[in-house]
Amino acid sequence: MKQLHAFGKLALTAAAAAALAACGGSDSTPTKAPAFKLEVTSTEAFPGTYGDVGEYETVKGTLSGEVDPADPKNAVIQDLALAPTNANGMVEYKADFVMLKPKNMAKASGVLRYDAPNRGNILTLLNPTATPSDAVYLERGYVMLYSAWQGDVPKSSAARLTVTVPVAKNKDGSSITGPYRAELVPTAATPAMTLPGGVFNGTMIPYEPASLDNTQSGYSLTRRANETDARVIIAAADWKFATCDTGTNAFPGTASPTSVCLKGGFDPAYLYELVYVAKDPKVMGVGLAALRDTVSFFRSKAADSTGTPNPLAGRIQYTLGQGTSQSGNAMKTFLHLGFNQALDGGKVFDGMYAHVAARQTNINTRFAVPGGGGGLRTDHTAFGQTAPRGLDKDYADDISGRQGGVMKRCAATNTCPKFFLGLSGTEFWQLQGSPVLTDANGTKDLAQPDNARIYYYASTQHGGAGGTASIAYAPTRATYPTGTVVHFNDTFRALFLNLEDWVVRGTQPPASQVPKLADGTLVRPEALAFPAMKGLTWAVGGVQTAIPDFSYRGLYNNFPLFDFGPQYVPQDEAGIATVLPPRNLGRDYAILVPQVDASTGLTRAGIRSVEARAPLGTSIEFNYVATPGITDLANLTGSFIPFHKTRAARLAAGDARPSLEELYGTQDGYVTAVTAAANALVAQRLLLQRDADLQIARAKATVVLP
Repeated sequence: MKQLHAFGKLALTAAAAAALAACGGSDSTPTKAPAFKLEVTSTEAFPGTYGDVGEYETVKGTLSGEVDPADPKNAVIQDLALAPTNANGMVEYKADFVMLKPKNMAKASGVLRYDAPNRGNILTLLNPTATPSDAVYLERGYVMLYSAWQGDVPKSSAARLTVTVPVAKNKDGSSITGPYRAELVPTAATPAMTLPGGVFNGTMIPYEPASLDNTQSGYSLTRRANETDARVIIAAADWKFATCDTGTNAFPGTASPTSVCLKGGFDPAYLYELVYVAKDPKVMGVGLAALRDTVSFFRSKAADSTGTPNPLAGRIQYTLGQGTSQSGNAMKTFLHLGFNQALDGGKVFDGMYAHVAARQTNINTRFAVPGGGGGLRTDHTAFGQTAPRGLDKDYADDISGRQGGVMKRCAATNTCPKFFLGLSGTEFWQLQGSPVLTDANGTKDLAQPDNARIYYYASTQHGGAGGTASIAYAPTRATYPTGTVVHFNDTFRALFLNLEDWVVRGTQPPASQVPKLADGTLVRPEALAFPAMKGLTWAVGGVQTAIPDFSYRGLYNNFPLFDFGPQYVPQDEAGIATVLPPRNLGRDYAILVPQVDASTGLTRAGIRSVEARAPLGTSIEFNYVATPGITDLANLTGSFIPFHKTRAARLAAGDARPSLEELYGTQDGYVTAVTAAANALVAQRLLLQRDADLQIARAKATVVLP
């Protein structure tokens, strides 16, 4: 209990004390060790042959396990003491998994890489046919593991991985109820919207209302155009928990606990906020325990509790964990809550890469919904943004007065991994990422722990293929062409191998590359001064469409300190929220953004990929919603404004940036610039040679100048 006590009396009361009291105190011991059962449902050949390792196979199945409520390593799990237990006093779960492994495990390298699914989806399942460079992991003999951690994912497709976690109940078996809040954000006019709502979580399994009678206390539906606008209450008689399914714009239709019907329909010009009394909260934190025990099993056990052999037994020496976006936030939460300590006291992951992951995730609260996003207009007050942003165990949060960073618990148990954090530009503008780099007031750069590196992918958006072919333009939806030509896919691949080298061979990785206050590359948003970008067009449906002259509006997502009530544990993203919507305490964390180059408009700091070193235009890390009346950044996307081809054209338009002609002279000059950029990045261990060769080949095949 020592490590929990260090986080304060409230954390102990809300999580650990309840669990220990329910189990008879710290002297209570289980009758037997938690059971763990492996069931393999299929084994299939994986296409291709990979270097000296040879053939791979895909193994699919389920993992059934138990969590001991009496073990202090589980005490942080919200509502674990209220979960049903089996005859052995254990809480049960069942998780799907998929594994890629060498057919001949004698050829395996000893490295297990776990990739966390994003909302149940395997975003990074290797497809060397589509992305040949991804074959590098298989050529190096990796075992690739994907297993479920998120307990509200529906089994909507065979490819989606789910984990079954328990529902908390009162001691008499009755339903637990409590306040719950959801945002309903229509993208088109519609008579009804399904729960749980939100931009990112609309397909998850919702929490049903305790009653369908919305006239009771604790139920409300409001609307407003923008986050900062006053909420307008919609009369209870004008909305119901129903489906609007009895005819055109019928109201209310069939009663339903998973749908809201609105008289006159939902208008996409508005943001709707629903608050109601929910029932039957999932013990969602059990998913993190399932992840801990799954990786520990494949790493070190010979067989499961029934004697079924571990297919990796004796072959795994090192474990690397990776999560992208929402699942990267989950990996940070896993680390922060102490789950990188295995039940035997050792490490779960030796290395961890949280990729484009500025936040933590809402997995350990009552009525948790993991994976909120967060923008100016939507999901602005979501969980996932109240925990400490600093990595170091001694991080001091001067806004809230809280102490201790993401690595406080793992430092106390000597179980911290080698840690990489990757940030795109979206993480600064929309997802409030800069507090991981500075003190809470934005006045000084933070020194990062020795076991951590932070890499900023300069001039990028949250994801995407990059390149000019990835740019789209729908002027009614976004002000500028959407997407960034600059991307981080090649950079991530090189960095991941650097993480492997650090863990396996002790080779120090490249130093952190981030914008800083000290050198003027990390600044307040109002300090940015973009060059003039004028007179450009982009092809839409085969027709050249004018791009509005670029105008910087200075919009960014701010970061207020919120109060969710006395039973919420903000430093852990845990506990029970009783104040919904939360109360703004009037104190904001400083948000800073990367400074741009006055000539090109590209950002100055960070890892500048080939497309940033030999640019074809300005990749901007944000875009603006074009819908009249809505003030917001386009969701998770940047923008691209090409350079003029000739000096004469850009001068005639009043564009201040250099033209392609001025930058490269000729097509051969462009290829030379790409080649130099690629070679420099290879020398810095920020690009693999195979990706450098592909970049150079693409430059030769892409005519940008006559």
